[in-house]
Amino acid sequence: MRGFLTGSATAMITPFTENGVNFESFGKMIEYQIEGGTDALVILGTTGEPATMTEAEKEALMRFAVERAKGRIKLIFGTGGNNTAKAVEMTKLAENIGADGILAVTPYYNKCTQNGLIEYYKAICGATSLPVICYNVPSRTGVNILPATMERIADIPNIAGIKEASGNMQQVLETARRIRHKCDLYSGEDALNLPILCAGGKAVISVVSNIVPKQIKMLVSEVFDGKLDLANGTNDVLLPLINACFIEVNPIPVKAAMNLLGFDAGVPRAPLTPIEPAHLELLKNAINENYIEVHA
Repeated sequence: MRGFLTGSATAMITPFTENGVNFESFGKMIEYQIEGGTDALVILGTTGEPATMTEAEKEALMRFAVERAKGRIKLIFGTGGNNTAKAVEMTKLAENIGADGILAVTPYYNKCTQNGLIEYYKAICGATSLPVICYNVPSRTGVNILPATMERIADIPNIAGIKEASGNMQQVLETARRIRHKCDLYSGEDALNLPILCAGGKAVISVVSNIVPKQIKMLVSEVFDGKLDLANGTNDVLLPLINACFIEVNPIPVKAAMNLLGFDAGVPRAPLTPIEPAHLELLKNAINENYIEVHA
């Protein structure tokens, strides 16, 4: 299927306190994104740290998002994992709670075959009527959705597209060629947002959009409007911030950045650690270069 997601989507962080999810802060972040013109929120993706959350916390976060957003913005919930049966269960739950779409990361650690990937997505898609986005991030999962495999997965009726975070533009272009008339391509890597959009990408699912939703939306709009000179200029301004946001493993820097912006994002859950002091200074400078005032 095509056309489910167009524009900019934010891969939301999950703010934590010592006792659990900071729902007050998360609500403020949702409002910040809506005010910034973001088209969709991706919740419980990698940036949201679901691997360190309990099932009860995940369910509560989904329910809170649906209640707070009140239909004002698309909500896409991450439900994938390395246990297909559990992924199916979470997908059904997300639909019942009120998700608009599903993000399903490839099974991590198990290192299934390409045929295994196809069966995994068939199982998830068969459990829901919602659009499902495949999430390819081999640096995290140890498995890569090859272009020929994605071409077969795209034949599943409710596959909406692929969030591509392989970092390999040659692979991205080949995947785009194979799925172009079946489902959509989305950028899942901020440093490659511009070239993926220019290659026909329909949306970006951005980490940096947590910090600068207006600027990420502007980049997407400029490409869609054919204003590539402006898009290049916008991207040039964003790149130092993008680089700073990945100076340590995601979401360590972006959580630190949201704290600098005055949101109570807390710190990442163990085994992730707070950002190193030298990297924090680089992050502050990159935020200031985007004309955003820091609060620390």
